[in-house]
Amino acid sequence: MNVVYGAGSWGTTLAIVQARKGQPVTLLARDVTEMERLRSAGENTRFLPGVPFPAKLVVSSDHGSLKGAETLTLAVPSATVAGALDRLAQAIERSTIVVSASKGLLQTESGPARLSELIGDRLPNPVCALSGPNLAREIARGLPATTVVASNDAEAAAAAQRLYTDSSFRVYTSTDVVGVELAGALKNVVALAVGAADGMNQGDNAKAALITRGLAEIGRVGRELGAEPLTFAGLAGLGDLVATCASPFSRNRRLGEHLAAGRGLEEAQRELGQVAEGVPTTRAAVELGRRLGVEMPIAEQMHAVLFEGKQPRQAVLDLMQRELKSERD
Repeated sequence: MNVVYGAGSWGTTLAIVQARKGQPVTLLARDVTEMERLRSAGENTRFLPGVPFPAKLVVSSDHGSLKGAETLTLAVPSATVAGALDRLAQAIERSTIVVSASKGLLQTESGPARLSELIGDRLPNPVCALSGPNLAREIARGLPATTVVASNDAEAAAAAQRLYTDSSFRVYTSTDVVGVELAGALKNVVALAVGAADGMNQGDNAKAALITRGLAEIGRVGRELGAEPLTFAGLAGLGDLVATCASPFSRNRRLGEHLAAGRGLEEAQRELGQVAEGVPTTRAAVELGRRLGVEMPIAEQMHAVLFEGKQPRQAVLDLMQRELKSERD
């Protein structure tokens, strides 16, 4: 038996992927009310309407479901991971592989942290990070997609790869946990900027520039933290960045569009109706860049727009008027 914790669009999708292979999986809801709603509908009507649960998918709110679980996939907003671990720590067995499927950076007392670092500090279990160009509604409907599962434990990574690979979802393994997690978190910051540019009708050249320079920004941070450069050219890097910046289903891109329409952050988030991981990640990314001495102009401008009242058009202008330099600087 395997367990997925988090009944949002991504957690539900990952449970569906497992179940449609004929593998028993428990989708662990946050409370009885959510459990009953999902059970009654036989689908996640809020996030994935029209995608019925396969027969092998069971919805529960009982943490006792973790007893004997081979894997626990965490698919909750990054800001709630610590609380989720507190709730699950007493129920999870040491042999259970924990797959972190959330994408974000967290502000902790000691500074910005990746999610696998937080999990590793709280649990003695093998930990994997799953990340890639993964739009939930496409994967839930069986459209072709790929992802990467990274771990320092080769057996755990191979187990997660087998768990999630099926005829329409291909999983690759990696040992570069740092690179895979950073890419998955920081691309959301770039997607906010791309959404804002699209919302202001800045054109495809601007979009291409933000994606490309955003990837360079992510790579600079990764280099300082010991990530493998090729990770950022792969599925977890460029692949995820392109999908998130191009798709109309991307929450971060859509939030950027709302900001460009003149909405403040709180109003834009209400309009979106879902969690956009790029918002808290932007705070953590700017702090991380300052600690590392790494220039992050896109993240810094998004920080100013999100939290300092700067207008998106002024942010674009300021990016364009930065000091001239070589592309490789």
